[in-house]
Amino acid sequence: MIELLPPWISVLFLATSLLTIGFFYYANGKPKTLLFLIILWSALHSILAYSGFYKVTDSIPPRFGLVLVPAVLIIIYGLLPKQQKWIFEKRNTKISTFLHVVRLPVELVLYALFIHKMVPELMTFEGRNYDILMGITAPIMGWLLLKNIVTKYILLLWNMIGLVLVLFILVNGILSAELPFQQFGFDQPNRGVMYFPFILLPATVVPIVIWTHLSDSIKLIKEIKTV
Repeated sequence: MIELLPPWISVLFLATSLLTIGFFYYANGKPKTLLFLIILWSALHSILAYSGFYKVTDSIPPRFGLVLVPAVLIIIYGLLPKQQKWIFEKRNTKISTFLHVVRLPVELVLYALFIHKMVPELMTFEGRNYDILMGITAPIMGWLLLKNIVTKYILLLWNMIGLVLVLFILVNGILSAELPFQQFGFDQPNRGVMYFPFILLPATVVPIVIWTHLSDSIKLIKEIKTV
């Protein structure tokens, strides 16, 4: 864990990670096996981060690849035609829209980490990170969806904007980390996500957010076409 970091920051982020997993669980028909795998995956990276495994940033290939590469492959697998059928049958779009409210506390945590010199300013809402807008608008969009006020076209546009925003800050976060291909944040690199519990941001929270945007968008596009 990060020394001298106020405990509330870690507690808030752990609670946010659990909330993200909870939203995912209820938005997708309560898949118990998948829930177990997500918890196992999160626990594995938490243990590695707590042991200091990811603090070694000069290894070839980078150890952080153990987080990124499997996460990308899992997202791709989750969008295959067989899985899309499961999305249509099980997905509760109302709950999956509310899921994105977790991005508000994530932004608060990132700002706190910036104050404590663990991430660069560009990863906060004072820099290049506009993801906080999704956290603010998620409960509004969720409420409009509950009231059947918002159209599928608007919800699709909102999901696509959210996807662009999360991918944008993900790329910036990777390129500002102390890795062989670092491009940004040399004066204050992205170190925070190498520690427990913040490793869960790239390992669990961000993949769930990205997959939810992608799968909701696919579902909405198909529903629009069938109208």
